[in-house]
Amino acid sequence: VQLQASGGGLVQAGGSLRLSCAASGRTFSSYHMAWFRQAPGKEREFVAAISSRSRTTYYTDSAKGRFTISRDDVRNTGYLQMNSLEPEDTAVYYCAATAMIKYAAAWRIASEYVYWGQGTLVTVSS
Repeated sequence: VQLQASGGGLVQAGGSLRLSCAASGRTFSSYHMAWFRQAPGKEREFVAAISSRSRTTYYTDSAKGRFTISRDDVRNTGYLQMNSLEPEDTAVYYCAATAMIKYAAAWRIASEYVYWGQGTLVTVSS
């Protein structure tokens, strides 16, 4: 499956952005989907994930209550709605997908995801 992330940009602290991840090539509904981010000089970190069928969601602590992950399997698109953005959220955001999650903690591990989008830059000014 090919993934294309979009929706990044420059926003002031407290503002909102919605990222999109358009999928093509295979049945998107069969894949678990996640968002990761990588800030300058830092490692890539987990943000949120959503399962393929039950649509169970997972969030990192800093995203809980501010970010919402969702998916539209008819449109083959995943989303990350980000509210109350903070300068610390500045990063390149990547969407990722995989057909199988082998164990509970794997949702949060980048190497467990097979397919990756190219990333979209989110900059939050103070």
